[in-house]
Amino acid sequence: MLVVDDHPVVRSGLVGMLAGEPDLEVVGEAGDGEVAVALAASLTPDVVLMDLRMPVLDGVGATARIAGTGPRVLVLTTYDTDADILRAVEAGATGYLLKDTPRDTLVRGVRAAAQGQTVLAPTVATRLVGSMRSTAERPTAREAQVLALVAEGRSNAEVGRALFIGEATVKTHLLRTFAKLGVDDRTGAVTEARRRGWLA
Repeated sequence: MLVVDDHPVVRSGLVGMLAGEPDLEVVGEAGDGEVAVALAASLTPDVVLMDLRMPVLDGVGATARIAGTGPRVLVLTTYDTDADILRAVEAGATGYLLKDTPRDTLVRGVRAAAQGQTVLAPTVATRLVGSMRSTAERPTAREAQVLALVAEGRSNAEVGRALFIGEATVKTHLLRTFAKLGVDDRTGAVTEARRRGWLA
């Protein structure tokens, strides 16, 4: 894992906390987005834990350059505005957690991100639902295709390959579907979609 944050104390704290987990290894750390992009390419971590507001190159810009090259990008920030969340997700972030996330939740989130799962803080999921809410609205044709493949157990990368779209686009479709269903993860989406008759 690569830890990216422009505050040395925060970065050191994260590194110390995560390095204590037997199945997690911190291979590097960076204080700005440009260094993060370079280290992600040279160290090839499974997960990049990415702050949003940084000098030189911000977290969204770094995420856009790292996403799709191998590492999963998990945003960890204090900012939870709709614009920040959507920009990060559209740039290719696998998940979005806030810095007040409990330690165990963060560790679980890192593990889930490493497996390509979408990870959202509850408040972030709520904001997404609020910004995209349309309770009566059914999924678009593309959202329905993505959801059907997710229901088969396929990863975001596999869904993207099957539909000839980028993994970031898959995540955007999933997040919009989560909002329509009022859920915050893939399992909940499949369960609720079946309940509503959206899936066979």
